[in-house]
Amino acid sequence: MRTLFTNIKELIQVRDASVQKVSGNEMGDLPTLKNAYLLIEDTRIKDFGSMDSLTSTEVDKTINCKGKMIFPTWCDSHTHLVYAGNREGEFADKIKGLSYEEIAQKGGGILNSAKKLQNTSEKELFIQSGKRIEEIIRLGTGAVEIKSGYGLTADAEIKMLRVIQKLKEKYPISIKATFLGAHAFPKAYQNNKNAYIDLIIDTMLPLVAKDELASFVDVFCEKNYFTVAQTQRILKAAKRYGLVPKIHVNQFNSIGGVSVGVKNQALSVDHLEVLTEEDLSVLHQSTTIPVALPACSFFLGIPYTPARRIIDDGLALALATDYNPGSTPSGNMNFVVASACIKMKMTPEEAINAATINGAYAMGVQKELGSITKGKKANFFLTKEIPSYGYLPYAFGSNLIEQVYLEGRKIKI
Repeated sequence: MRTLFTNIKELIQVRDASVQKVSGNEMGDLPTLKNAYLLIEDTRIKDFGSMDSLTSTEVDKTINCKGKMIFPTWCDSHTHLVYAGNREGEFADKIKGLSYEEIAQKGGGILNSAKKLQNTSEKELFIQSGKRIEEIIRLGTGAVEIKSGYGLTADAEIKMLRVIQKLKEKYPISIKATFLGAHAFPKAYQNNKNAYIDLIIDTMLPLVAKDELASFVDVFCEKNYFTVAQTQRILKAAKRYGLVPKIHVNQFNSIGGVSVGVKNQALSVDHLEVLTEEDLSVLHQSTTIPVALPACSFFLGIPYTPARRIIDDGLALALATDYNPGSTPSGNMNFVVASACIKMKMTPEEAINAATINGAYAMGVQKELGSITKGKKANFFLTKEIPSYGYLPYAFGSNLIEQVYLEGRKIKI
């Protein structure tokens, strides 16, 4: 099946196959083609170029895109979208001034979600999560990383990862799974935390590896959660099973999480609302990419990741949603791109790069997704008629996506 898109007002994020990610000043360069065409063949991008260079070619279907733009789909490299129920009751607590840590101490937060998930059947969990997958696809996301971490028992963590596997099988969106058993300490282990670390290492990790349920491992390395030493233990054990680290660091404090991530060849270090000069220096000595989660900062009212410091220091930066029931109940990458521009002072070019090619790198799919590149998967979205690509983050409250294509197919959900 060959489909030709013609008269595209602007084709966004046109990249050579050799580009893995963009860093520093490169993030301000967003290559595009105006008055362009795009040819897809079956599931792949076959060709593209300017309309005046288009020669006669045999196709099955032609779509006129006059006045509209085409973007590669968003790559959301950090989510927790497999969860049970919601936590809107904590929303009122936030409004009343309780902090994230205070809500957790009251029995809310991650442990609240864990209790609900443990009591939810795998079938029901799949149904709830499927609705969220369908929503983010409609909003232009074509690749998503999903973490476990709301189970906190061996059975419940494996249940979450099985649901992620079933989502992969049902939906055309690219999905990467992450094992996050070290999300919080269950109540039963509050006075014996080393025993829970042993459970993760001796029981959970072998179960995850046995059925190849995850590509990555994650740890919430933060005060009152997992120490640097505990994080190191888990990452070292996970390495034996081929799991690549992607860790939560510096959400509230800089305690050495960036260093332990880099030491263990983490693909990404995520959050970074707090960032020191030492952290920046460590990142420069690595291939680890920082990931910012501005929707989390928006919802919790905490500082935003200092994007300007990171980019101006010559580093790469990716953007993701952190979609979860407690601190970011939204998987809308369009809002993430807009909030990065509005609150983090990123230019539209930087934000789009961070949400596409760099997002793809942060979940290890940059060879297949993240740009309009010959041979990559035909995952892209067609906008409504808009004046420029900068209008997308500017008009942050409008849904400007007309149609989404995943692996060359028009999505109807």
